[in-house]
Amino acid sequence: MTYIYNNPTLDLTLDPDFFSLLIGSHARIVGRPLLEDGQGPDWLYNDAPVVVLAHNTEPDPRFIYANRTAQRCFEYSWDEFIALPSRLSAEQPDRAERQRLLDAVTRDGFVENGRGVRIAKSGRRFWIEDVTVWQLIDEAGRRLGQAAKISSWRDV
Repeated sequence: MTYIYNNPTLDLTLDPDFFSLLIGSHARIVGRPLLEDGQGPDWLYNDAPVVVLAHNTEPDPRFIYANRTAQRCFEYSWDEFIALPSRLSAEQPDRAERQRLLDAVTRDGFVENGRGVRIAKSGRRFWIEDVTVWQLIDEAGRRLGQAAKISSWRDV
C-alpha cells in the first residue's frame, strides 16, 4: 500500500497536487468531470455546495480532505476531520453497509447513487444521498485513497 497521505499535518485544503488527484481520478474513473471549468481548489474547498471528502489508504483509513460543506454537515473542524478515522462517520450498526460500499469501490473503481446514514459530531444522524465514491489513483496507477461527493443530505 502507498501511504503518501499518512501525515496528518499536511494541509490539503488548497493543495494543487491533491486537487489534481481528486479531479483527475474522478474524470478518469467516473468518466466525467467533478467540477465545471474554472472551478479550482479554492472554490471546491470554500464554496462548493456539495460535500467532498477523501480518506487515505492506511489500514484504518483517516480523512485527509473535507471541504467546508463537509465540515458544516458533519460538524467537525478541519483539524478534527483530518484526525478522524473515516469509519467513525457512520454509527456502529451502519458501518457494515458503509464497508460494503467501499469494497465495491475498491473492486469496481467507483460507485454512484450511494446512500446511507451518517452521524455528525453532535450525534445528529442524517441520510446522505446521491453519493459518488471513487478511487484516488494517480496517473502512475498508485492507489492513494478514496473520495466521495455527496450531493444531498437530510436529517433522519
